[in-house]
Amino acid sequence: MITKQHRPVIFIDDDEEVRISGAQALELEGFEVIALDSAHAALEHISVTWPGIIVSDVKMPTMSGMDLLDRVTTIDQDLPVVLITGHGDISLAVEAIHAGAYDFIEKPADMERLIDTVHRALEKRALILENRMLRQRSGNLGNEIEGRIIGITPAIMTLRQTTLDLADTDVDVLILGETGTGKELVARCLHDFGSRRKSRFVALNCGALPESVIESELFGHEAGAFTGATKQRIGKIEYAEGGTLFLDEVESMPPAIQVRLLRVLQERKIERLGGNDSIAVDIRVIAATKESLLDLSTDGSFREDLYYRLHVASLSLPPLRDRPEDIPILFSLFVENASERFRRPLPELDDTMMRYLLAQSWAGNVRELRNVAERFVLGMPVSGAHDSTPQNQKEPEVLTDKISAFERETIRAAMIRNSGRVGKTAEALGIPRKRLYLRMQKYGLDPDQFK
Repeated sequence: MITKQHRPVIFIDDDEEVRISGAQALELEGFEVIALDSAHAALEHISVTWPGIIVSDVKMPTMSGMDLLDRVTTIDQDLPVVLITGHGDISLAVEAIHAGAYDFIEKPADMERLIDTVHRALEKRALILENRMLRQRSGNLGNEIEGRIIGITPAIMTLRQTTLDLADTDVDVLILGETGTGKELVARCLHDFGSRRKSRFVALNCGALPESVIESELFGHEAGAFTGATKQRIGKIEYAEGGTLFLDEVESMPPAIQVRLLRVLQERKIERLGGNDSIAVDIRVIAATKESLLDLSTDGSFREDLYYRLHVASLSLPPLRDRPEDIPILFSLFVENASERFRRPLPELDDTMMRYLLAQSWAGNVRELRNVAERFVLGMPVSGAHDSTPQNQKEPEVLTDKISAFERETIRAAMIRNSGRVGKTAEALGIPRKRLYLRMQKYGLDPDQFK
């Protein structure tokens, strides 16, 4: 049954007897009925977020049902209005439907049909509001993730969208990428934009701990399980209950622990070290690797069944050398962040420095780029940054032109999405407002042209 708390019905009729009988019939079905004798009064109750519907007589003094329908559509064209018409007034009924009425009912109203129509109209209203909320959330998330997974290359745009798609799908994910490409950043986005975001994100680097420690860290232990275990301790898996467990460098996990992890993924149960009880866990597992787990499973250093269990859904992060257009954007952002963090003046990024950045192979990827940005802000030497490199000048200059075109189009698209609001656009792009103003001046973009 549709609950009256969330499904109000405005019932309008200037005939008191009809109004009372109609309201009573709907109230008996559990609806919250707002009975009114004029259409004017109904306008005070409705809005684009109002969850109810309107049932109104057509022929009333001052404002007719048709006039009300016209006013309602200016407020929310998707708000269902059911009109009650006089017997045999077919032409008016047809006109009402063409004008946007949800349905019409002839007088004297058949209460069973009225109740059925109200049920259907309310279901439609609920669906409309839910879809609006989902679209709004999707748009908001799209803007938010642009400020976290930063870049304008097709690979990064695809990564952002796939991350959002997987975030709302409660499936374990394997993230593949070289060192420094941002695997933990993407893992956090999967958590923060998903249904588990209100619970914990628990990270463990499998390559940083010896086997004797990693088992206890993951599964916990009972008091007396081993020397020094003086009291019970829950592990990372239990601690992540309801949330996300992120296993970085999963390729480094010892074989014995791989067996136990496989059981967790299959059964969603664990046993603490030294314990006999099977404990149910509700977690999402995100694993990250810089190696090919398929190759490792072929040579026997990683369990093949665990690989396929983790590889149900996967994300591949591109190395920085494969997305050179993003280098100036990321470097500028890192420089600004470092300037604020170290309280140093913002240094000027000249063409020589830009050519140096674009000529590097970036084996350490984004992490290495951030390190160079911090050294740049601190005034420390950046090896090779001011060497003469005439053989590399032509290609970077052409690339710089491409980057400028990409950047201008990205800003323009963001301004369109945010109706010319500079603050919202800066937030969506993940850059300071001041920097956005400077970029807009550089590219001749006026906020007013997007309003």
